[in-house]
Amino acid sequence: MDQEAILTFQGYAKFFLVLAVFIIFYSYAYSIYKRDKKGERDFEKYSKLVLDDGASIDPLEDRKEKKENKEKEK
Repeated sequence: MDQEAILTFQGYAKFFLVLAVFIIFYSYAYSIYKRDKKGERDFEKYSKLVLDDGASIDPLEDRKEKKENKEKEK
């Protein structure tokens, strides 16, 4: 392979890699948006955690209660 072919291949590889990262990022952002609108999870609580972080702060979500609620629904 000559240098021009390698550079062309490298350009296409970079383009498709950036495209894949773009698609993954925006699908993740859309899933967060969709979960927030449905009310499955309140992401504002997590953003407030940055300001109110400390050892004396209560957990945002109780995992035992969630597991018990899931088991009751089944």
